Amino acid sequence: MKILFVAADPMEFRGMTRQLADIRPAPLAVDWARAGKLGGNGVLLVANGAGWKPAAAATDAGIEHFVPDVVVSTGYCGALDEKLKIADVVVATEIWVAGLAGNPTQTAALKEKRGDGPICSIDHVARTAEEKQRLRGLGGCAVEMEAAGVGERAKAASLPFYCVRAVTDAAHENMTNDFDSALRGDGHFDTMLIFKGVLRHPRARIPELVRLGFRCARASRSLGEFFADCRF
Repeated sequence: MKILFVAADPMEFRGMTRQLADIRPAPLAVDWARAGKLGGNGVLLVANGAGWKPAAAATDAGIEHFVPDVVVSTGYCGALDEKLKIADVVVATEIWVAGLAGNPTQTAALKEKRGDGPICSIDHVARTAEEKQRLRGLGGCAVEMEAAGVGERAKAASLPFYCVRAVTDAAHENMTNDFDSALRGDGHFDTMLIFKGVLRHPRARIPELVRLGFRCARASRSLGEFFADCRF
């Protein structure tokens, strides 16, 4: 089987790359792409920035270059369900695009028949517990920023689509760092704007960034271990 994985940032693939055999760069017009073997399957990992549009472009590029059998949106997410803990892996049953009308994008079922619930795909970072509580009220179990774009392009290509994420912030938590203001139109974060915000509020924002870094590393490991044992 050939599996296309799409994420926002290469760091989200760090756990997976440790599991890959024959890993090598792939010649795609995206920020980052690697090909390899995972459990006997051919895989292509593509990262192209945060948000629906960069993710959709990455998916199109991956489909054209790789001609996959299935497409997977992966990376980090925020918990909406209070039961979810940091680095827990979340498997979507469907993708809800918050704020847009229309039917949700259904996701294919893993052979293990696992599904944790709907994942909300939004166009910004959900920074506050209040917003996460509102999204939870709609029925979502987690929130992220790329799956709607990946799912739409997979559907257009008539390919099975999965969304598998790992938690980096809990449902009750607020973020003091304003990542939304630093998010550029190309899906990349302006690190200088983040740094300026940190300098204005160092006592709150520096510890949060350090904590987030450790959490992202844990989440990446969880995803790598999950996909190493996963059957699509």
